[in-house]
Amino acid sequence: MKDILSADQFTKDDVTQVIAVTKSMREIVKKKGATDILKGKIMTALFYEPSSRTFGSFVAAMQRLGGGFIPLQGVVYSSVAKGESLPDTVRTFASFSDCIVLRHPQVGAAHIAADATDKPVINAGDGPGEHPTQALLDFFTIMDRFGSVEGLTVTLVGDLLNGRTVHSLVTLLSLYSPKAIRLVSPGVLKIPAKLLGKPKQTGIAVTEHEVLDDVLAETDVLYTTRVQKERFTDLDVYEKVKYAYIITPDVMKKAKKTAILMHPFPRVGEISVEVDNDPRALYLRAQIPNGMYVRMALLSLLLNQ
Repeated sequence: MKDILSADQFTKDDVTQVIAVTKSMREIVKKKGATDILKGKIMTALFYEPSSRTFGSFVAAMQRLGGGFIPLQGVVYSSVAKGESLPDTVRTFASFSDCIVLRHPQVGAAHIAADATDKPVINAGDGPGEHPTQALLDFFTIMDRFGSVEGLTVTLVGDLLNGRTVHSLVTLLSLYSPKAIRLVSPGVLKIPAKLLGKPKQTGIAVTEHEVLDDVLAETDVLYTTRVQKERFTDLDVYEKVKYAYIITPDVMKKAKKTAILMHPFPRVGEISVEVDNDPRALYLRAQIPNGMYVRMALLSLLLNQ
């Protein structure tokens, strides 16, 4: 837990600890609003790619823990525009702060940053690679609703090729025993094959589909993602697949009454706003708030051991 770079680094014990601390943080916020356990600590939020929820939740988490922060969003307008390397930027701001939260378009950038400093580095998304803190908040949301993932069918829908949240969540689920992972995407957006080795090795039934109706009726967790326009080099292909799956009230009528609907956001049309009032839709009422609680837990574990 020196750095948080990949979902692959977590053990079951690690996840159990994060969940326990996350629940404590939620109680602190609900009862007192904040704590001062990280008073005197500084976090640098170093974001090379656009972000609102992840950036905002890390900043809010640090503030509620009593710490300070250096907000660097849109660093293309900083010394990076002059050609400064990632390691130099990281070393600079590590000298001002106690940890670095990094979002970067390059896969593996968080590992490069971690090699450049002894201060903790948290991967807040590295291009189409991983997003481990999102996976932890998604996993916490599932556990908070069901109490366990054992026996659940988790269906992941949309841009599974570029969806870093999906990549990290599949890795995290592989530690446990869901009944099945169903992967629904257009053929050009299938999940990278290398990510399927671990869940298959652990005995999870993993299948790939192009039609959501094939698996909707058995689904307990329906996790939908947007098709990421910024990852396409051919926009004609994007136009063909951008609305391959749209979750509407009619779609939800076919889902289990006990199912939950999740989305890492932002959404760009793949869930209609009419679905927001469905009690099974957890993206606004649970997932987003849980992001702050989980990040409070992670910051406290890294900086207040």
